[in-house]
Order: sequence, then C-alpha cells, then structure tokens
Amino acid sequence: MKPDCLFCRIVARQLPSDVVYEDDAVLAFNDINPQAPTHVLIIPKRHVATVNDVADADAGVFSTLVLRAREIAGRLGIASAGYRLLFNCNEAGGQTVYHLHLHLLGGRQLKGLG
Repeated sequence: MKPDCLFCRIVARQLPSDVVYEDDAVLAFNDINPQAPTHVLIIPKRHVATVNDVADADAGVFSTLVLRAREIAGRLGIASAGYRLLFNCNEAGGQTVYHLHLHLLGGRQLKGLG
C-alpha cells in the first residue's frame, strides 16, 4: 500500500467506495464521476502506478483485470449488449489517479474509437 494513493486507501477501507466486486487480488467499485450508466473501476489490490510500471513478470495483472471485467459485465447485465474496457496511462493518456485501473463502461451505445 502506498499511503498517499487514493485507490490504496480505498483498498484499505480508509475511504468509502461502492464496491461491486472483490477477491484476494482485485477490487472493483463504481466510479464517482461516471461517464456511462455503468462505469466501474477495476484495480489490483497491490499498488502499481501505471501501465508502464507493470513488469514483464507481473503481466498477468492485465488478464486478471480483464477477466474480472468480463465477469462483472455479466453480473451487471451489460455483457450481451456490449461494453468498453479502457486503461489510461500517464497525464497525456488521461490518467488522473496513479494506481493501475481498468475502466468498465456500458449501459448505453458508446461512440467513437472504432
């Protein structure tokens, strides 16, 4: 845990969140500023700042996050209609919280990005 990290503090239950999924490795919660009717953030419990900080040996974190996203999409009833998964990396990529996280967006037609 990194004490100044917002998401680490959520994992440690020092800050409230609307949890939709949790296991030993992952925590998923509703985004407080949703960009779609369903907007869930899926994070590893272990602190990793950005996509660039994932070591080759730890690359399984990506498959874990994506597989949990698939499961959550099914539980939330958006899997068959479709959804978007998105990682942001660093400032120019739109990352605002420096703890690796996967956005799960759905519940409406999403435009753009082909």
